[in-house]
Amino acid sequence: MRWKFATHGRVSSSPAVAAGRVYVGSFDGTFYALDAANGTLAWEFATEGERRFSARHLHGAEPAAEVMPDPFDVFLSSPALADGVVYFGSGDGNVYALDAASGALRWKFHTSNVVHASPAIAAGTLYAGSWDGYFYALDAATGKQRWRFKTGEDPVIHNQEGIQSSAVVADGMVYFGCRDSNLYALDAASGARRWSFSNKGSWVISSPAVRDGRVYFATSDSGLLHALDAKTGAAVFSLDFNHWPFFSSPTLAGDYLYIGSHQGKLVAIDLKTRQLAWTFQTDGAQKNGPTYTKADGTPNYAAAVSDSFYDQMVIGVDRMMSVGAVLSTPVIDADTVFFGSWDGQLYALS
Repeated sequence: MRWKFATHGRVSSSPAVAAGRVYVGSFDGTFYALDAANGTLAWEFATEGERRFSARHLHGAEPAAEVMPDPFDVFLSSPALADGVVYFGSGDGNVYALDAASGALRWKFHTSNVVHASPAIAAGTLYAGSWDGYFYALDAATGKQRWRFKTGEDPVIHNQEGIQSSAVVADGMVYFGCRDSNLYALDAASGARRWSFSNKGSWVISSPAVRDGRVYFATSDSGLLHALDAKTGAAVFSLDFNHWPFFSSPTLAGDYLYIGSHQGKLVAIDLKTRQLAWTFQTDGAQKNGPTYTKADGTPNYAAAVSDSFYDQMVIGVDRMMSVGAVLSTPVIDADTVFFGSWDGQLYALS
């Protein structure tokens, strides 16, 4: 170990590294800049406080009048850096822009709900979605809104609403997923919808990856990996993973796509053959997978959740994650793929 730095809460985002510093946020409501060589604190910035998305009768859980934090709101916004500024979203509803050297506030932009999607920066514009159902394009220098795009609403149980997926900008278009079950492709300059792809009720938490005219993304409870034509949204191919959700985002390297599954597996797809190349099973999957997997290979939610009471939903989520769910996005360096798992392990595979 070279060093470690203790925050006062969970760190559920990916750090950004630039100019000898590591930038990362924590559930303690503080954003940190650390010396990459020794881990000492360079500066810290206090937001107005972290929280998870919350709503009444969430996902249909009881009691219906109670405000419930969403157990599926697992990620914090990961920072993006451009031109000496670090940008990130917060559970206080703000998108922040800080001076990367000093931590001084450049600007903040307030949305109407939690911002845990990670911002994307392209051509002087910041793109990020909020749990208020809007996707925003902001001037990266000033924070002024350039346009916003409205996604779906679900005012009764708040299941089919909110943006967790982070955006990707490519060839004049911006792509992102939404819990209203759509993947959207918007004109990056105007915010006009170019196309959307319906996933028939299944969330898109996974952030898309775009390369060579195709956009790749995965769905939650339908457990599908899709490849679409990036210009038209037409389906190219799909692979079915037995309804095991994907919150991990795909990573492309060479002729392969890598992504983590709630089944406790890292999956490698051969993009030439459009078939599964190999899978790696985490320790958690080997230990707890049989308990929470049906004979047909699909998730056994009945073994994890006993009724519709909110507390049981939280317990059920924790039990299903004990399968060693891989929510992190794989990172490739040379011939090694790195990823983390809910079982508390960091894995490196060749």
